[in-house]
Amino acid sequence: MSRVKIHPDMLQLGMYVRLPSGWMKHPFMRNSFLLTKTEQIRIIRSLKLPFVIIDGSKSQVQPTPEFTAAPAEEEPAQPVDALREEMEDEKKQRIEELKKFRRSLQKTEKAYGQSLSQVRSLMNKLSSRPLQAIEESNALVGNLVETILSENGAILHLMNTDNQQEDLYYHSLNVCVLALMLAKQCGISKAECMILGQAALFHDIGKQKIPSQILRKPTALTKPEANMLKMHSQYTVQLLEHAPQLEKAILTLALQHHEYMDGSGYPKGLKQQDLHPLAPLLILVNSYDSLCHPREPENARIPYSALSYMFKSMRSKLPEKELKLFVKLLGIYPPGTVVQLSDKSIGLVMSVNTNDLLHPSIIVYDENIPRTEAPLLDLKDNNLKIVKAIKPSQLPQPVYEYLNPRLRVSYYVDKAPM
Repeated sequence: MSRVKIHPDMLQLGMYVRLPSGWMKHPFMRNSFLLTKTEQIRIIRSLKLPFVIIDGSKSQVQPTPEFTAAPAEEEPAQPVDALREEMEDEKKQRIEELKKFRRSLQKTEKAYGQSLSQVRSLMNKLSSRPLQAIEESNALVGNLVETILSENGAILHLMNTDNQQEDLYYHSLNVCVLALMLAKQCGISKAECMILGQAALFHDIGKQKIPSQILRKPTALTKPEANMLKMHSQYTVQLLEHAPQLEKAILTLALQHHEYMDGSGYPKGLKQQDLHPLAPLLILVNSYDSLCHPREPENARIPYSALSYMFKSMRSKLPEKELKLFVKLLGIYPPGTVVQLSDKSIGLVMSVNTNDLLHPSIIVYDENIPRTEAPLLDLKDNNLKIVKAIKPSQLPQPVYEYLNPRLRVSYYVDKAPM
């Protein structure tokens, strides 16, 4: 059984219902949902719809041929009209909150674009105008530190990125944002955050000296090519030496961003005790973003898979304490993860509030609501939970186009509301 039309009097708990009416003509936050409360059935019946649609594939209970009504309440705890009015008021309030959130997201998107332009500018100026480049990097990192270290915490947003030819800038900004957020989790001081942020921003600038045919080679590198690529850490230090105003710790961190705790990294094969104290944080977030965006795109992992791989297969290479904090920071299902919810609906994790990590904001697929007005749900407010992560390639085409999973997963931060 897929979808059938039934009269509202035949509704039962456990059915997955779709309301054949406009989104603003009922008090529910969604047009489609699982019936978990008798009050939902009462309200649907009060709408006087000629029929409702039951999705059998998502229902826990299937409609039967004979008439079966939901158990009636002898004395309803609340009259249906009053309950419906209360839900309509809550819906209006939630709609206003969503509008505010979307405005905030648009503001963050704009700030993200400006920051990318700054990254592009300062990297291109480092050799010719190092003083100006350092001033710009100080301003950029300073703004990020202020946002992330704010008393109310920060919201980590999933960003739209279109230009796949600027991987270096996206990666550098991503690593900078994530490193600073992890630094806050670790209780790092503001002064150390500034050092870490600048090191994260510049850590891969040496790739500008690597031939593009190596950086963009679609197949596996030869051993000489791989060795050439590994030189980028030293090239980064050479470029940063053009700016003597930079603290030496920044150069050290940039040099060590491919080392591992067990000594299996490069360029020097250092172990954890030999690294700069901030290096493990940079190594960790660089590993995460590189797993999400490897040189060979077919090897890219979704955020959920990247975290899982790091935790299961790279634990000897990564700092244990910081890795656990990083998983806690991003949540088990980080922004950019396509997920199935407990009512079998499909969504995309959009944002994580560092003050409430268990309840991310998720955009949910609903064929009856325009994509531009797609419902953005807070799991806490909707009594839902994430069941599993889904590879974007497994999505039906209409769902894929609606959710628009990001080919490049990039993040930016905004201050959390009071």
